[in-house]
Amino acid sequence: MAHENRKAALLKKHNLKGVNKPKKTPGHKTKSHMVLAAEGHNMKLIRFGQQGVSGAGKNPTTPKDKARKEELLCKA
Repeated sequence: MAHENRKAALLKKHNLKGVNKPKKTPGHKTKSHMVLAAEGHNMKLIRFGQQGVSGAGKNPTTPKDKARKEELLCKA
């Protein structure tokens, strides 16, 4: 029961739609997204992403975007 109360309180506090659903945070000074991650009864608020950075997309044009796309493909 305490798990459900904590979950509801965190969802309401951070204005999230649900568990494991990311949300943009334009007002945060450093991180661009957050998610309330849950596995079983364990929950954790995770902020991730760099504010103001856009991905390379499908057809990168600048050398910087091409390098970003190549780096991403190397990690996968």
